[in-house]
Amino acid sequence: MLKYVLAPIHKDGWRFIAIFAVVAAILWWIWPPLGRLGVLATAWCIYFFRDPWRVSPQRDGLVLSPADGRIILVDETVPPPELGFGNEPMQRIAIFMSVFDVHVNRAPMAGHVARMTYTEGKFVNASFDKASVDNERMAIRLSTPQGDIGVTQIAGLVARRIVTVLREGQEVIAGQRIGLIRFGSRAEVFLPRGWAVQAIVGQRAVGGETVLADAHAQEPPRRGVEH
Repeated sequence: MLKYVLAPIHKDGWRFIAIFAVVAAILWWIWPPLGRLGVLATAWCIYFFRDPWRVSPQRDGLVLSPADGRIILVDETVPPPELGFGNEPMQRIAIFMSVFDVHVNRAPMAGHVARMTYTEGKFVNASFDKASVDNERMAIRLSTPQGDIGVTQIAGLVARRIVTVLREGQEVIAGQRIGLIRFGSRAEVFLPRGWAVQAIVGQRAVGGETVLADAHAQEPPRRGVEH
């Protein structure tokens, strides 16, 4: 039961939690009201680095969300050149992760890691569209039985570190952990045209569980109604 009630902490977060806790103790020693703020900050740090268990749908053609957050874009655009797809537009789905979302990223499909390219850049607000081309990012190209797709981890205004645990040539399964971004950021998926997108702008996505698209489905784009 504790497995589902208490989310594990990502191993990358323990040193940050320790730093926050030490600072909180020092602030408490200096002045207890400041120490209370330090305790709250430490609690938030623990919450930020949570790595909850997920149940990922496993079927050929399904594209899962690589991140928790709000879907802010569903469009067609030329993918980043480092993915190697050329100048033809692809379908793009962008997810914005606030500082309160889970920041562990996951593979959207099963496949072969064909290419990984890290690009240095700026740290503008990840909710801005220009963050896709201006910000620091890691671009990952996956070769799947249905076709090649792209995934990008994009740093944001607060984020200063992209952690990727993949390597070129590696095989991954859908929903597998591929890394995380600290602290507040964006993830994008680039898909071949013709795949049925099942996500809508404004929708909340759950990394490794929410189905964003289906390579085999034949249906018109979905619409959403806010309640």
